[in-house]
Amino acid sequence: MEETISLKDIAATLKKRWMLIALIAAIAVAVSGVISYFILTPVYQASTQILVNQKSSEQPMLDVNQVRTNVEMINTYSVIIKSPTILDKVVEELNLSESSEILNNAITVSSEQNAQVFNLTVENEDPTKAVTIANTIADTFRTEIPEIMNVDNVKILSPAVLKDNPLPVKPKPLLNIAIALVVGLMAGVGLAFLMDYLDNTIKTEEDIQNILQIPVLGVIPKISVEDERAPLAQKAARKRMGSETIGS
Repeated sequence: MEETISLKDIAATLKKRWMLIALIAAIAVAVSGVISYFILTPVYQASTQILVNQKSSEQPMLDVNQVRTNVEMINTYSVIIKSPTILDKVVEELNLSESSEILNNAITVSSEQNAQVFNLTVENEDPTKAVTIANTIADTFRTEIPEIMNVDNVKILSPAVLKDNPLPVKPKPLLNIAIALVVGLMAGVGLAFLMDYLDNTIKTEEDIQNILQIPVLGVIPKISVEDERAPLAQKAARKRMGSETIGS
């Protein structure tokens, strides 16, 4: 026998379990807020722009081939700038407690398509330290690249600057809370339907019709304690009235 679920059944399940769904969503939001605001350490970001350009300015016109070569070299420069050759010198110069491998994970190198500029981004828990590391890496790279590649076409276009009120790039509490709310609602709805699916008790005459596929001929009403006491109270009242009538 194939079992189908109608929109009415779905709405009934959500209405019946709405407190459970709301509770799970509230717990998820509360946990996400506590973790985002009080447990996770804020991480700040600093960026510097590096220009790859031909050094010689003796040519009256810009050499298109040279520009294309510089753009293609950015991929190579992106690997070199994150290599131990550069980062070991930065760690030694700044006397960092992190190793070059850990520092490598905190660095992101990106470039625009067909542009001679690439961005060096550093993330750190200290905004001042992030700026210092970004500028030191850029300076070290600019100093070492002539010896490594036998070229001198790198220039720092825009060094990293510490802002007055730096804002962390992560965590993002509002985004985390919104995601937790959605996940909590999904988990609550899923749990509600699971509980409804596992609940095989018969509660109403509609359940009998759906399970046994037979019509309901009669229903025995539920009698409460007050309903049971009502006839006794009526009999006692009639007896009192009869006694009063005889006495009069």
